[in-house]
Amino acid sequence: MAVASAATGATGNWRRATGIAGAAIGVVAAGAAAGVAIERMTVGRGMRKKARLALDSAGPYGALRGTPGKAYADDGTELYYEVDDVEPEGGSAPRRRRLFGRKAPLPVTVVFSHGYCLSQDSWHFQRAALRGVVRTVYWDQRSHGRSGRGARQVRDGVPVDIEQLGRDLKAVVDAAAPDGPLVLVGHSMGGMTVMALADQYPELIRDRVVATAFVGTSSGRLGEVNFGLPVAGVNAVRRILPGVLKALGQQAALVEKGRQATADLFAGIIKRYSFASRDVDPAVARFAERMIEGTPIDVVAEFYPAFTDHDKTEALAHFKGFPVLVLAGIGDLVTPSEHSEAIAGLLPDAELVLVPDAGHLVMLEHPEVVTDRLADLLTRAGAVPAGATVGGYGTSSTAQPG
Repeated sequence: MAVASAATGATGNWRRATGIAGAAIGVVAAGAAAGVAIERMTVGRGMRKKARLALDSAGPYGALRGTPGKAYADDGTELYYEVDDVEPEGGSAPRRRRLFGRKAPLPVTVVFSHGYCLSQDSWHFQRAALRGVVRTVYWDQRSHGRSGRGARQVRDGVPVDIEQLGRDLKAVVDAAAPDGPLVLVGHSMGGMTVMALADQYPELIRDRVVATAFVGTSSGRLGEVNFGLPVAGVNAVRRILPGVLKALGQQAALVEKGRQATADLFAGIIKRYSFASRDVDPAVARFAERMIEGTPIDVVAEFYPAFTDHDKTEALAHFKGFPVLVLAGIGDLVTPSEHSEAIAGLLPDAELVLVPDAGHLVMLEHPEVVTDRLADLLTRAGAVPAGATVGGYGTSSTAQPG
């Protein structure tokens, strides 16, 4: 009898969780419904499952690895990073000091910060292009990728905020690049993290940063984003989504089963809100889907409220006086390109690049454009010599060149 009661209770919890999940998905998916419906009419579920398995096994994306390291946040959270080093011309710096009796200049380190529900692997194409050209650091934000769950969130139930992410980035910089000039690159939440770093450690920006790139990000007013939905849908999302996510986070194990059961619908939503072009390589789309799927629902719920509170407009003043790249996809529904235009408007010397036919994951959708503009930024900042070859970044398009 006790077993039957427990089973009944579990079933009830499952129904409630999936009911809530269904309501949330129904609202958020409104803008993606047509594409999902067409996909379902043209491709059978079994075929889609086989295709996902094939792409997972064959896709090279996210396979690049560097020298691993660990940093520790102020609350003890373990933050995982990797370094792609460049062997200096003439041997290592210690060897050159011995040979020439003087200290060689420290190399520039480019630190990449990824976005919400992603990981350091989201920079795959840029990482491939910059290997051997410049020293780079890629890290996983707390509770994402290979980093540990946020200690303060798990232990004390304290909500995560963008300020915490800025302190996390400072811990990574202290561990992976304690000396020498820096270039900071941030996508979406990663760009907000860079702004939070500047807000709390302006002396670091002043003394060490030589260039910054903000990719598909925002300095505030994210509560006004409509996600490409009609007015009624936007109002519904704003009203119920925070509570829905909190409820889902409290039923994480059950909801994860639901995510597996509704993988096709989630795939359609992810594609709708990640990309804008029609010819994205299915392996790249699946790569993005895997990263987002890999973020536990309780982490999704934990981070979401931080974006509504995010406002780092005043912190942008710390980035004046050195090269800045502001880049976004015109079709970005998550952090609309108008937010990038607002950032560039406050940094009049910044280069503003708006990429046509591109969505939120512009660095995966149009990697050649992002890499080209990053390479130019690094050249202007003196991080790489003029004329250095930056190539091999590939393409995410299935369209064949003419």
